[in-house]
Amino acid sequence: MVDEEKQLIETVDENGNVINFELYDIVEVEGQEYALLIPAEKEDDAEEEEELVIMRLTQDGEDYIFESVDDDEEFNKVAEYVESMDVEEEE
Repeated sequence: MVDEEKQLIETVDENGNVINFELYDIVEVEGQEYALLIPAEKEDDAEEEEELVIMRLTQDGEDYIFESVDDDEEFNKVAEYVESMDVEEEE
């Protein structure tokens, strides 16, 4: 997990809505980095499990670009990796 202060990431969805996320962690799967993001605006329903958003990270000079993962195979590969991290932490 990223140990620094909360890092807030602002993205814009396909409808032009601004969505704020908190950077939870950055993982590398098969040489590609992915950001694990948690929505910054929490719902009032505290019993609901936190949603984790996976975005591909690419670097443009010194800046990072967050891209949605549209390929199901790529998404599933990263999701399985993240789930295996959770299992390791529980042991």
